[in-house]
Amino acid sequence: MRTAPVSVWIGRWAAPVLGFGLLAFALGWVAYQAFGDGFGIDGGAPDWIRITLAGLTLAGLYFVIASGFTLIFGLMRIVNMAHGSLYLLGAYLSFEFQQHHFVSWGVGVAIATLGVGLVGAVMHRLFLRWNQGQELRQALITIALSFIIADQMLAYFGGAQHYVRPPSQLAGNADFGIYCTSGGIFGGSCLTFPWFRFVALGAAIGVGLFLFLVIRTTRFGMILRAGVDDPSMVSACGINLDRVNTSAFFIGSALAGLGGSLAGVFLVIAPGEDADFLLKALIVVIVGGMGSLLGAAIGALALGLLDTWAPQYLPGGWSNYSILLTFILLVAVLAVRPYGLFGRPG
Repeated sequence: MRTAPVSVWIGRWAAPVLGFGLLAFALGWVAYQAFGDGFGIDGGAPDWIRITLAGLTLAGLYFVIASGFTLIFGLMRIVNMAHGSLYLLGAYLSFEFQQHHFVSWGVGVAIATLGVGLVGAVMHRLFLRWNQGQELRQALITIALSFIIADQMLAYFGGAQHYVRPPSQLAGNADFGIYCTSGGIFGGSCLTFPWFRFVALGAAIGVGLFLFLVIRTTRFGMILRAGVDDPSMVSACGINLDRVNTSAFFIGSALAGLGGSLAGVFLVIAPGEDADFLLKALIVVIVGGMGSLLGAAIGALALGLLDTWAPQYLPGGWSNYSILLTFILLVAVLAVRPYGLFGRPG
């Protein structure tokens, strides 16, 4: 019985060992920086809790946006480079409804979500359903559409930064009743965190359950998955595949609009954010694996924590390079799993 040469074993295990080694080093560094001075109120534990909660809620927002991209790009194999523009459109619509007091915040979010979904459905019917399977043509068309949408938003809303006010019921902070201080003329205080940021986390859980049930347990989901693998056979069964694909594109676009509506409360709304969130959605889908909801959740969690931990815990003078860690994450994951954490070949 012949054994594989040492060079083969090294080539097979070098990338996984390097990837897991980087992960262990990163987690160890964060633990040292956060808890090196102890776990008490004078240590780094209260700040670590706040920063980690910020990362978790940001990950929830990333998942809401990336789940729509997972549906369109990962599952349907449609290269929608206008997904970031749809996100920003949802944010601007939510801001517009609140600015002019048209409707309440919750109704405005619902209308903005459905409106962006309709824009996506029209985009698919007019420009993309004729180009199924032609990735380069889809990319060029959607890049052009993203520029058009971005220019129109810039012309109407201007280049200033905007924010959406949270509803009064969620405008305060959650008091955890831990790490409390006392004394002083202003009294004591405990560890708090904005209530509204938990809405993004709750929305992410709801969206994940909804998509899982729709894709895995409904006739619509089975038709959608079969239509990607064998569209000719699905059409031969008398199923209108164009209508199914447009409905799926509507859902994916609506999720981008929902993410934008939620993001407007605790992130800035400004030109250029569409490209930034398109890149983040791409990273989440590639890290997690094409078409995998669980992979998108893990990818969003990794990116959310990285975006909040890196600026805080990198050595002084290195925090400006925290964006590089995003691409190091991408390289490390692809070195271990070339198709993403939960992706499959083909």
